[in-house]
Amino acid sequence: MDRLSQAGQEPNYLSRLRLPKVLEKDGFFFLFYSNDHAPIHIHVRRGGGEAVFDLDNGVELRESQGMKLSDIAKAEAIATEYKQLMIKKWHEPLD
Repeated sequence: MDRLSQAGQEPNYLSRLRLPKVLEKDGFFFLFYSNDHAPIHIHVRRGGGEAVFDLDNGVELRESQGMKLSDIAKAEAIATEYKQLMIKKWHEPLD
C-alpha cells in the first residue's frame, strides 16, 4: 500500500502517474487522469483511500474505497467549495 512520503506530500505513486493535481487541501489531493472520460468528475485521495465525485449536477459521490465516512464528507465539502475551479481545470489543456 502506498503511503504519504511525508506529512502534506503526495503519495509516491502520484508523481509516477499522469494525474494533474487540481487542489491540495487539509491532506486531501483532488486530481483527475490526463485522459479521463465524461462526465466531469474529480478523484480525491487521502492516505490509502480514494473517492470519486461527479461534478455535472452538484457534487455527487460516485464511488469510494478505503476512505472513512468522515473523510468522504469533508472531501465533498471541499469539492463543493472549489467546484468551479475543478470544472475550469477539467477543460484546460494539459502541458
